[in-house]
Amino acid sequence: MVEFFAQLRARGASFRLSKGAFHRISAILTVLILIVIFSVASPAFSSTNNAMTILLQTSVIGMLGIGLTLVIITGGIDLSVGSVLALAGTVTGLVIKAGVPVLPAMFIGVAVGALCGLINGFVVTKMRITPFVATLGMMMMARGVALELTGAAPVSRLGESFSILGQGRLFRIVGEGPHGLPSVVFPGIPYPAILLLLVALSVAYLLRRRATGRHIYATGSNEEAARLAGVKVDRTKIIAYTLSGALAGLAGIVLMSRLGTAQPNEGVMYELDAIAAAVIGGASLMGGVGTIGGTIIGAFIIGILRNGLNMAGVSSFIQQIIIGFVVIVAVYIDQMRNRR
Repeated sequence: MVEFFAQLRARGASFRLSKGAFHRISAILTVLILIVIFSVASPAFSSTNNAMTILLQTSVIGMLGIGLTLVIITGGIDLSVGSVLALAGTVTGLVIKAGVPVLPAMFIGVAVGALCGLINGFVVTKMRITPFVATLGMMMMARGVALELTGAAPVSRLGESFSILGQGRLFRIVGEGPHGLPSVVFPGIPYPAILLLLVALSVAYLLRRRATGRHIYATGSNEEAARLAGVKVDRTKIIAYTLSGALAGLAGIVLMSRLGTAQPNEGVMYELDAIAAAVIGGASLMGGVGTIGGTIIGAFIIGILRNGLNMAGVSSFIQQIIIGFVVIVAVYIDQMRNRR
């Protein structure tokens, strides 16, 4: 078993130094090119306010993408994260309306997401149902539960304390403008962006420094070899799906807090953006390959694309076409990389 992990680390190191490093560099260059193009097209794009807006908008997709990266590395997929996001946010809102303090209510929301992920992992590993079908079923059930609990109506009047996480900012500076009116000197770093950084660092540490992370990579690289080496493959997959569900729950709370209301219809198609972020960032749908840093870069590529196209007046339908094309190109590049 020791030799197996030593060989796995050696192969992983070699891969990261060649193909992995090249992929991350190309993704960063893509971000820089997009920034230059949109800055030329609209001077307002490069403003500090818009940069903070992109950080805020990217945080939710980034959290979903991190959870999906764990699942994709194991060789699976999770189509339910958008619906789990809505369910967790809705449950949090309902619990707050019932009189529970905001912080415990948010923990309950994350727990609901983790429970959905745990069920996904159980169905995939114990019932031997393919991840696509298992998570597709959870996608439908979670959305249905959210709509049933709320009667398809938003849960509002949750109080100002609920909105602090999604709307608060760190280092916000307000000065005195013309005629004595307040003027924003620096809009501040959104709390969701800071939370995304903490989540990314924690999960990256899990993948790089903990045995669970090595097991996740081993399971996706060669499940049978990992099992023979003593890895508890089913347990590893369940952990990955549970973490994906928990992060979807956290993303749901952040999104609902930003909106100020719990919307059961939120999160539609978010799973596709999250998958796109992971794939653009270098995660292989074949399993065994992927990094948190790459996923964050992929999330920013999508966020910058959406923001820049919005500022350019491009319709949301055309945006979907463009992002879909980007995903196809990213998957094609991944397939070519695997063949070589």
